[in-house]
Amino acid sequence: MSCRYVRRLDWPREIGNWSLTSLQQRLVKTGGRLIKHARYYWLLLAESHLTRRLFASMLRRIDGLPLPSG
Repeated sequence: MSCRYVRRLDWPREIGNWSLTSLQQRLVKTGGRLIKHARYYWLLLAESHLTRRLFASMLRRIDGLPLPSG
């Protein structure tokens, strides 16, 4: 992403003067939080005793849903 493109975005007033480095640091920090939460929920799913048979049953039910028209 070029610096010119970043400068042309319509930023909220409070972050309008941030440097590109500050913006990158915020994005990395936010991404780290998302990954941390995703790993937590992945572990919860792994502990939920979802058997192969139950998972297959769920997939069959999803496959049986009507497709949206349009």
